[in-house]
Amino acid sequence: MALHVFFLIVIATIATTVSATDHIVGANKGWNPGINYTIWSNNQTFYVGDFISFRYQKAQHNVLQVDKVGYNNCTIEGALGNWSSGKDFILLDKSKRYYFICGIGGCSNGMKVSVLVHPLSPPPRSDAVSAVHSSEKSDAPVTFRGNFWSILLFVGLSMTICMLQDLMSFG
Repeated sequence: MALHVFFLIVIATIATTVSATDHIVGANKGWNPGINYTIWSNNQTFYVGDFISFRYQKAQHNVLQVDKVGYNNCTIEGALGNWSSGKDFILLDKSKRYYFICGIGGCSNGMKVSVLVHPLSPPPRSDAVSAVHSSEKSDAPVTFRGNFWSILLFVGLSMTICMLQDLMSFG
């Protein structure tokens, strides 16, 4: 029985400390020409495991991940990634600077953004305590609770171990 309590405490700890934030580029203005995305990105804090998402009219724009030269010169040669769904969610899986541009002429009209992704720090972020949902009227990023599949796997394994221990204690 003590093992059951231990696993519940571990699961509760994991569920409250693991989070990933979805940073919606441009917030309620989306990915469009004439917006200063440098100001937007400077007001965000990006961590490894967060997402950056782009919302736009898919027939009019796209998103390309480029290097610093491509970003500075609005060139698409050697693009590192290409998205065009109109609702693109991109995982920021490394601690580094990322560069994104619109490859359909929008870059020269300001459709480019650079984000610096920080490594995860040992203490949990304050936004891990409660989920924050962005709305059309808010610049707040969307925060998701935990890595669902990791937590589900851990819970499943924990329950299996507990059930096996219960079965062995009856035999």
